[in-house]
Amino acid sequence: MQSCEPSGDSADDPLSRGLRRRGQPRVVVIGAGLAGLAAARALLQQGFTDVTVLEASRHIGGRVQSVRLGRATFELGATWIHGSHGNPVYHLAEANGLLEETTDGERSVGRISHYSKNGVACYLTNRGRRIPKDVVEEFSDLYNEVYNLTQEFFRHGKPVNAESQNSVGVFTREKVRNRIRDDPDDTEATKRLKLAMIQQYLKVESCESSSHSIDEVSLSAFGEWTEIPGAHHIIPSGFMRVVELLAEGIPPHVIQLGKPVRCIHWDQASARPRGPEIEPCGEGDHNHDTGEGGQSGESPQQGRWDEDEQWPVVVECEDCEVIPADHVIVTVSLGVLKRQYTSFFRPCLPTEKVAAIHRLGIGTTDKIFLEFEEPFWGPECNSLQFVWEDEAESCTLTYPPELWYRKICGFDVLYPPERYGHVLSGWICGEEALVMERCDDEAVAEICTEMLRQFTGNPNIPKPRRILRSAWGSNPYFRGSYSYTQVGSSGADVEKLAKPLPYAESSKTAGFFGVPDEGDFCQLRYVCLALLREGVFLQRRPLVVTEAKQSRNDQQRSAGPWKDQILLTPAFHAQSPSGPRGL
Repeated sequence: MQSCEPSGDSADDPLSRGLRRRGQPRVVVIGAGLAGLAAARALLQQGFTDVTVLEASRHIGGRVQSVRLGRATFELGATWIHGSHGNPVYHLAEANGLLEETTDGERSVGRISHYSKNGVACYLTNRGRRIPKDVVEEFSDLYNEVYNLTQEFFRHGKPVNAESQNSVGVFTREKVRNRIRDDPDDTEATKRLKLAMIQQYLKVESCESSSHSIDEVSLSAFGEWTEIPGAHHIIPSGFMRVVELLAEGIPPHVIQLGKPVRCIHWDQASARPRGPEIEPCGEGDHNHDTGEGGQSGESPQQGRWDEDEQWPVVVECEDCEVIPADHVIVTVSLGVLKRQYTSFFRPCLPTEKVAAIHRLGIGTTDKIFLEFEEPFWGPECNSLQFVWEDEAESCTLTYPPELWYRKICGFDVLYPPERYGHVLSGWICGEEALVMERCDDEAVAEICTEMLRQFTGNPNIPKPRRILRSAWGSNPYFRGSYSYTQVGSSGADVEKLAKPLPYAESSKTAGFFGVPDEGDFCQLRYVCLALLREGVFLQRRPLVVTEAKQSRNDQQRSAGPWKDQILLTPAFHAQSPSGPRGL
């Protein structure tokens, strides 16, 4: 086991003094999502006993949110494990008997089959017509050919003609349209239908990237993320079971719920609390129950903080409690960083990190579940896809607020009905998703029912008996679902966020142990262990911030919902800030 004692050649920096003073470094993890839980568990397993996890909400799991209704569990957040080969989430779930066997063509995979001939997806127009299967298949083949071209810019270093063309949506729309128009075999009516289908496919792509519009996603960086090979799986008992398995190795007293953080004071000058700004509001140790829903217990390192001691970093909480630490691991969402980075870090983050936060994108993808008494769709139908015929020549995926419902790309049929009942799962993203979040359940259910009547041509479809929906964009602790490489950004911005900073009292820079750009929960765990094996605490290396990034579609979201989390992992040293899971 990694020794936590200071080495004899330690330099006289703040962390070394802290180690000599207490013998154990104090580590504060901000966020109890999958990344935060994985980091805390890895540290505890390696013998670090003074670990505290601060979670702003009243529950652990982050963007994993499983809701039990009747016999079924519905996922408002992470849903699938995409890929199994080398995927630790898959292995964790499989080892504990949580998985339902499935194949690449299994209907329960839902929107993955949108571009597949295996599923029976019903493409419907706003005139109440179903698009013939052969037309759908021809368009799907064409779209996938062009999609493969979008990967070449990054993977083969293919240059983008102009910055205005450095957009996945712009490139795809133009290429597909030109090929449709140049096809001598199609009638004008068929061409018109295929042109309208472009917008529907791009809406799905926007949902999968969690961007407002796929037009905002960088073409030059689009092929940067890899996909985990293997089949796709769901967890019938709920993705929350993965969270619970991770938390099993963490003593209850380590996690404080309902404990939002106001500011991280990360340099030597601001580490000692002076003045009213970070004056402690009361006495007591730093591991206490913060109220109903919190986890309580005794800390191995409890006791009053000696204010004569000088700590490398101080975490200031919203309840005015200040928690001194040697290291801080920050796993907050990129959406939160975008909104709060100016006040969340003192002193402010360096210019290059602030610029990276601005350049990288994060958006909202929401689900809308509708439960019906009886199905109005056929037994072989796995989804209802909405194609607006009047959008054949449209060049935008932005709609006025009163037309927010046009951003709903379609509804998947949850399968099997013996488990879920008769339930449809709709998808919406971007600014229109935020408008939907502001509407009440009755209004959303009414609008969705009218859309289903219009596109199926069946005016007798009843209103759903129940509606359930997510609201990731307006949640102050997430402000989005997951991140993406926005036009103007690249994996280099992730690396800039991950780059460690020098100590306030030293010109040394922190060591960095290769977190790949697509770093996610599983990679965070391995990096934690690698840092511990390398003696990160003994060699006074700061903690690093990295963006948990995933692949283009759900495939790498496989490894999870932590995609867009910014991980000040055993990486962001208390004294050194930095700034991705992203859903």
